[in-house]
Amino acid sequence: MSDTVLTLEHVSKNFGAITAADDINIEVGQTEFFALLGPSGSGKTTMLRMIAGLETPDTGRIVIGGTDVTRLPPYKRGIGMVFQDFLLFPHKTVAENITFPLKMQRSSDTEKAEHLQWVVNLVHLEGLEDRYPHQLSGGQKQRVALARGLVSRPSLLLLDEPLANLDRELRKEMEVEIRRFQLELGIPFVYVTHNQEEALTMSDRMAIMRDGKMEQVGEKFSLYHNPTSQFVASFLGSPNVFSGRVSAVDGEIATLDWHGHAIQARAHGGLKPGDAATCYVKSEKIAIETDAGEMSGEIRDVIFKGQYADFLVLLDNGEEVTVSSSHRGQLVKGAKTHIIWKPENADGFPAGE
Repeated sequence: MSDTVLTLEHVSKNFGAITAADDINIEVGQTEFFALLGPSGSGKTTMLRMIAGLETPDTGRIVIGGTDVTRLPPYKRGIGMVFQDFLLFPHKTVAENITFPLKMQRSSDTEKAEHLQWVVNLVHLEGLEDRYPHQLSGGQKQRVALARGLVSRPSLLLLDEPLANLDRELRKEMEVEIRRFQLELGIPFVYVTHNQEEALTMSDRMAIMRDGKMEQVGEKFSLYHNPTSQFVASFLGSPNVFSGRVSAVDGEIATLDWHGHAIQARAHGGLKPGDAATCYVKSEKIAIETDAGEMSGEIRDVIFKGQYADFLVLLDNGEEVTVSSSHRGQLVKGAKTHIIWKPENADGFPAGE
């Protein structure tokens, strides 16, 4: 990557018997929004702390802007950081909270004033400079935390689950705002979250982590539509899960026997006839029809979600499948229906991978 700002090369970190990061290799480009996504305990926050200089890798090196910063303290790395709990000083004003990093850098009063004016305008905090944290809303506190991370005009901004403590509507609003800030500034953001909606909304690329390992790294659409591991297939989206035995493999497509039905999916992991396999199909990739389809059943319930609905289909073999669709009209509770999907929209892996 020619415009790389951040590079992690074979980075590992252990805490006793626990491996928090296992031979991690990442590159983040100049204008990228890069998300570290994974469940709790996957190692994503440890990764962020090592980039920030709050933890030191056991092996490997970290390079920011062409400089090896592996052993440098945080204040010499030229980066900003936004924490989950805001960490605002209650006895300091908004202006004092925002300019605190500049104070630690011994910046002049003129420089502090210029940077403060710039960042206050960027995050829309005009007129609030003399307020104290207890006088702010949750969204305003989050903007102050973001402003503090950006005030020194860093070459890289790290964000550790910054929206976790906000309500759903405010979180969605801030997702759009944070992405706007990143695009306007043209600097890379590295964003840690366990919330896949946040990662998919804001990021350009992302890494899926599990147990200290990188399961898959790439552009978000590729990870969502083309998972290369069973964990990624199950973690991203809301997949239906089908377990069966492979009856045939034709090129890249495997056919599974699932409770008397022949279902097809892309074959991963060297699947061959006779293997036990698990197939993942995202709910929006299943078509629901009233007159034709591979499997028949009855709509047991309809969960309205605005622009679309989740249809819970009880199949004739007693299994239940969730289908997300914008269909209306005749698709009501109790209606007879059929489901079908394209083989390339499903992913099959060896069972227990």
